[in-house]
Amino acid sequence: MIRPNRLSVYELVLLPMLGVLMFVSKLLMEFLPNVHLLGMFIMVFTLVYRWKALVPVYIYVFLVGVYGGFAPWWVPNLYIWTVLWVGTMLLPRRMSAGIAMVVYPVVCALHGFLYGALYAPAQALMYGLNFEGMVAWIVAGLPFDVVHGIGNLISGMLILPLVALLNRLNRTPHKT
Repeated sequence: MIRPNRLSVYELVLLPMLGVLMFVSKLLMEFLPNVHLLGMFIMVFTLVYRWKALVPVYIYVFLVGVYGGFAPWWVPNLYIWTVLWVGTMLLPRRMSAGIAMVVYPVVCALHGFLYGALYAPAQALMYGLNFEGMVAWIVAGLPFDVVHGIGNLISGMLILPLVALLNRLNRTPHKT
C-alpha cells in the first residue's frame, strides 16, 4: 500500500527502478532523435505517485549526468522535467477518462513543443547569449521541438492505460 507521508520499503525499491526504466528507455530510443517516452513516464508516475514521482525523475537526471557527463548541456535537466511534473500535479485529480484521454497527451505534447524554449534560458545564461541570441537559438531548434512534441503526443496516448495498470498493481498488498 502506498503511504502518503513516507516511502515504504516497496517504494524505496520501486521508485529508483522506475528512474532506471526511464533512463534505459531513453537509451533504447536514441535512434529516433527527440523521440522518447520520458514525458509519458513522468506524467504516469506523477499521476500515480504524486510528489514521490520526483524520485524516479531525479534518478533519471542523475543517470543522464553519470552517463553523458555533468557538462553544461546537462544543467537544464535539473528543472526541465520538473516543469512537466508541476504541470501534471496541477491537473485536476478527478477527470473523466474521456477528458483525460485528450488532456494527458496534449500536456505531454506541449512539453515537447516547448522543450527548446524551456532549455534556452539556461543556455543563454551559461553561454552569455542576449535575448535575441536566445530567441535565435529557440527558432533554430523549432524543427526538433516539433518532432519532440509529436513524439510526446503519440507516447502520451499510453498515459491513461499505464496509470490504470500501475494503480491496479499498487492495490496488490506488499509486505514491507
